[in-house]
Amino acid sequence: MKRAFPLVVAAVLMVADQMSKLAVVAWIPINTVGWASAGDFLWLVHVRNLGVAFSMGNNLPDWLRMALFIVIPLGVMGAFLVFYWRDPSLTALQRWSLALIVSGGLGNQVDRIFRPEGVVDFLSFRLYGLFGMDRFAIFNVADACISVGGSLFVLSILLGMRKK
Repeated sequence: MKRAFPLVVAAVLMVADQMSKLAVVAWIPINTVGWASAGDFLWLVHVRNLGVAFSMGNNLPDWLRMALFIVIPLGVMGAFLVFYWRDPSLTALQRWSLALIVSGGLGNQVDRIFRPEGVVDFLSFRLYGLFGMDRFAIFNVADACISVGGSLFVLSILLGMRKK
């Protein structure tokens, strides 16, 4: 049960991702800011992304996008799950990290497979010129899971967190 719990939480996060996307699609017209908070610091906006992070690959042919953004990632997530279950040297933090990555990856794959118009992105934060950007790239709950999980996994490796 100890090993399964992060995957249960990951499944809940995947459902939350899909529910939030359904709400955005239902209530906010595409390419529209539906709600703003703290002035214009946080926007809920409805956009679609045919590519991956930062819209990379948006203009690729459909067959290539399918191979690069559906088939290969599903294989990688399958490998992560095998690694998750079979490697006894993984720490709890590393298991949680992998569960987050798989959760976010599957959340976006649902969009890529069932929403031909693209992955639904909706969170936009103003950066006020930080890093030379006015706003950060628009993202969703799945993207946040992938980013947090990936960052925690890399950090755990850099800090040498492995069971002996």
